[in-house]
Amino acid sequence: MVTARDVPAGKLISKVKEELKKVSEIQPPAWMKFVKTGIHRERPPEQPDFWYIRSAAIMRKLYVSGPVGVSRLRTNYGGRRRRGYKPAISMRSAGNSIRKILQQLEKAGFAEKAKGGRKITAKGQKFLDRIAFEVSKE
Repeated sequence: MVTARDVPAGKLISKVKEELKKVSEIQPPAWMKFVKTGIHRERPPEQPDFWYIRSAAIMRKLYVSGPVGVSRLRTNYGGRRRRGYKPAISMRSAGNSIRKILQQLEKAGFAEKAKGGRKITAKGQKFLDRIAFEVSKE
C-alpha cells in the first residue's frame, strides 16, 4: 500500500491541489490577493491557485508530522527578512492565512483538533493515500 510518505512531496502537492479545487469548503478568501504571507515577503503571492497549493502542503504536513499547531506551521513557512544594511533575520509567516486553511480543512472533514494542534482525520488520510497511489502509478 502506497502512502503519502512514499511519493515525492512536490508531485503529491500538485495533484492534491487539483483535487482540493473540487472541494466546496476550501475557497480562498477575498482578501488573499492583497495580503502578503508574512513580514519577510515583499509582495503578495502571484500564483492564482496559491491558496490550494498552501492547503495541500499543510494537509501533507498534518499527515507526516502528526498534531501540528499554527505556531509550528508559521515557523515552517517563515523565511529570511532583509533589513537593508543590517543582517537578515529569520521571521515567522503570517498566522491568519494558515489558521483559515486549517479551519477550512476541519470544515471539509480532513482535519480535526487534537492535543498539540490539529491532526489529519481518517477521511483526510484516505484522500491523501488515494492520490499518492495515483502519483506512484505515473
